[in-house]
Amino acid sequence: AAQDKVSLRLQNYVSSCREPEGQEQKSHDISSASEDRNQLTYLVTDAPPWYLCIFLAIQHCLTAFGATISIPLILSEGLCLQHDSLTQSHLINSIFFVSGLCTLLQVTFGVRLPILQGGTFSLLTPTMAMLSMPQWECPAWTRNASLVDTSLLVFKEEWQIRLRNLQGSIMVASLLQIVVGFSGVIGFLMRFIGPLTIAPTITLIGLSLFESSAAKAGTHWGISAMTTLLIILFSQYLRLIPVPVPAYNKIKKLHTSKFYIFQRFSILLGIVVSWLFCYILTVSDVLPSNPAHYGHLARTDVKGNVISDASWFTFPYPGQWGVPAVSLAGVFGLMSGIFCTMAESVGDYYACAKLSGAPPPPRHAINRGIGVQGLGSLLAGAFGTGNGTTSFSENVAVLGITKVSSRRVILLSGVFMILIGIFGKISAVITTIPDPVVGGMFMVMFGVITATGISNLQSTDMNSSRTIFIFGFSMFSALSIPNWIVKNPGSLHTGVKEVDHVLHILLTTNMFVGGFLGFILDNTIPGTKRERGLPDREHEDVSDKFSASLELYDLPFGITSFLSSQSWVRYVPFCPWRDRDTDGRTEDNNVMLRRGSELSSHGEIVEMR
Repeated sequence: AAQDKVSLRLQNYVSSCREPEGQEQKSHDISSASEDRNQLTYLVTDAPPWYLCIFLAIQHCLTAFGATISIPLILSEGLCLQHDSLTQSHLINSIFFVSGLCTLLQVTFGVRLPILQGGTFSLLTPTMAMLSMPQWECPAWTRNASLVDTSLLVFKEEWQIRLRNLQGSIMVASLLQIVVGFSGVIGFLMRFIGPLTIAPTITLIGLSLFESSAAKAGTHWGISAMTTLLIILFSQYLRLIPVPVPAYNKIKKLHTSKFYIFQRFSILLGIVVSWLFCYILTVSDVLPSNPAHYGHLARTDVKGNVISDASWFTFPYPGQWGVPAVSLAGVFGLMSGIFCTMAESVGDYYACAKLSGAPPPPRHAINRGIGVQGLGSLLAGAFGTGNGTTSFSENVAVLGITKVSSRRVILLSGVFMILIGIFGKISAVITTIPDPVVGGMFMVMFGVITATGISNLQSTDMNSSRTIFIFGFSMFSALSIPNWIVKNPGSLHTGVKEVDHVLHILLTTNMFVGGFLGFILDNTIPGTKRERGLPDREHEDVSDKFSASLELYDLPFGITSFLSSQSWVRYVPFCPWRDRDTDGRTEDNNVMLRRGSELSSHGEIVEMR
């Protein structure tokens, strides 16, 4: 019955689109070419050849490279580590290791889509707000490179006490995500979180980091401008220019193949070229060697002997910086970031399923994905990365470019990220990137994050005065209120020290203020679903008519088959459950996935409901 229904819809579509005989052949050729371009090469459950898996996995790692190294580099300033490159390399090791571990957990036991996990910028804003409080402000001597001795115990205690409080707060805040995910509350909350809540929240993440990017770019504006221009050149102007590379297969033997290297590795190429240019200027003594002169930080030898001092192998482990502590104010501030990561990830799940030719993820998969992501943030806090974890939207976009959505590739990417986290020399090399090069990269990355937030408004009615009012007021208030509180630190005085700290962190976190105001106004001011940008129907589970294609969301190692015999499983919100009477009535998984992909390539939307 399912086959007949899909075939009938396809026939009706073809009949409705039939053109006059003179144009029929031409239209057929165009549609065939379009189908070839849109057809997925490998589906979620497919296994590409091992050599292709390795290449694509490395590409995913490189795509996540810029965002992953940015987080520890930004955190180092708030942790008083801006002059301790060796510890920065340890943080980079830790975040790569945990990101790989969380990716394996998410693809195996979480939402089970080919989605990469990594650090999140959503936690950076509340983290920096927490570290900017008077009791956590870095001493003046830690900002002076000539006064910092990284081997002294007093210096180690300065940054470790901050990191321990940060990681303990992250661990407690992540419990909220675990509970919301595994309890199934996320499905209820998403009914009230629309684009007018998400847009100001994500936009303000990028805007709140302008000081960090400007500070690094300002160490040498010429080098930072060159880095920015190179990334723009590669990612925008040269992205569609293929580069011939050698390739081999059994049919064509050794031949050349077109590879869009500028599109795939624009950020990495921009960093490498600028880095190499700084090295040439350093060895030729064009850049000043005196730390007091402008442009000194563009030299590649500023970091000293960090590469030689770093060990070849390092193994991150929970509690490596000591026993985590908890800051109540930090927990509440980081919870605002946790809510943002949940909203982002749910959107990524649906986008990933669409690009993968898979049916929309059912409720149990979304609940499990958010719950496992919470476990990932708990691990990130325990390992002391100073950050949490979320799904990487840029890697979801890679699926649409490569037409390979095999989760085996993402699993291998997770393994590679773990290996990067183990090799200490790799992270040490990364820390030697000159500050203006990093600043140029930040200018592009944070600008894209800002625009990504604004792009969430495309589903709303931007001609509506309601939409304009809510977004404009939320944004302006989120910039004004934190700025005033930072300039008037003694203005929040309730008489209870802990409450003052909580209010200070929340009200100086731009994304919390903007997201909170957007949420309240969007859910209280009357408006149609079209104005709010909400779907006509709530997210519902997919009908068991297509349960074969839903098997990709089942738990691995036969866990789902074992649980299906238990009637109580239907009441567990994160466990898949199907009536045993429907078993045997469905087609093979890959056949249904390919049929859905073929229909999608013709512009037909297959609703698996």
